[in-house]
Amino acid sequence: MNKKEIAEIRRQFTPDRCTVTRICGCYVDAEKNIKTTLKEAFLSLPEEDAYKYLAIFKKALSGTIGKNLINLDFPLEEEREDGRQEFLLKLRGSRLKDDGLTEQFYSRVIENFSCGENYYIILIHAAYDVPGKASDGTEMYDASDNVYEYILGCICPVKLSKPGLGYNAEKNCIENRIQDWIVDMPMKGFLFPAFNDRYTDIHSLLYYTKDAAQLQEDFIREMFGCGQIPLPAKAQKETFQSLIADTLGEECDYSVVRSIHETLNEKLEEYKDEPEPLELGKQEVRRIFEESGVSDDLLEEFDYHYNERAGEKTSFLAANVASTKTFQIETPDVVIRVKPEAAGMVETRVVDGRQCIVIAVSDKVEVNGVSIHCK
Repeated sequence: MNKKEIAEIRRQFTPDRCTVTRICGCYVDAEKNIKTTLKEAFLSLPEEDAYKYLAIFKKALSGTIGKNLINLDFPLEEEREDGRQEFLLKLRGSRLKDDGLTEQFYSRVIENFSCGENYYIILIHAAYDVPGKASDGTEMYDASDNVYEYILGCICPVKLSKPGLGYNAEKNCIENRIQDWIVDMPMKGFLFPAFNDRYTDIHSLLYYTKDAAQLQEDFIREMFGCGQIPLPAKAQKETFQSLIADTLGEECDYSVVRSIHETLNEKLEEYKDEPEPLELGKQEVRRIFEESGVSDDLLEEFDYHYNERAGEKTSFLAANVASTKTFQIETPDVVIRVKPEAAGMVETRVVDGRQCIVIAVSDKVEVNGVSIHCK
């Protein structure tokens, strides 16, 4: 799913557009014991409760594609009888009215989800009558030709509110506040089936993680059977950095690394209005190195280094490997951070026989908030 398709589903989680038919929930303690369950028609919930649930559903479809939102495909064996995709299809087809299937879903989450705290499993069913679109992109609600029926699951941590003093209006006094168990925003979630090209795609799902560094790959494999899981965003960046170092070897100097950084950011800027994230396979990465001034001699070993570090079929998302917010130069004792567009102000030089980092400065320089004069 791309960002436009995700945004279209998120827009349904408002009171005036809501297409959720049913909600089920299961509260689990830190020892994996079920404490209570919920099953209701969504429209029967109190209005204030419904608003809070809608906010949770929207959060489970938020973040950056490739970091917080991961597109996953089912392998063929999971689409056969007794496969995990086939189970999700049954769950969706039941519209969450089959208690046995719902309880089986809870059991699978509890068995495979790693969490040392209380959490709340939420599962909803919804049916979205997808409007047609005119040539100018406006929605045509009288031209709908398909219904997107889906389930959305969320796993939300449940934590005690902070202790403290509070005002008791009935007693008109300040006293110790009673601590409550609070359902927080989701740490994990999924949308099935995927909404690709604005149609139902039962061969894929969208996975959400609050912490991009903690995908919980084992949970994904056991819960959904998806074996081809992309590297987490942080791992992608570290692998890309290692690939640069391996390819350049002893010629890995500041100017070439800066040039690769600038080329990446230029391509991201060119691609920013596209709905799909910019994906870089082996040939695209090689082209970026070439455009950044890496010599042909060094690129002779590029394929070997790429296959060793990443794997031949691995691709990177440009947003995961580029430094769009800060450009950092680090030594054992000093860390320098500059805006990416100002990276050209920093260079390396030999001064009095020593390798130095030199920064071009203007008339205005401050040290600990004090303006100084550069002589």
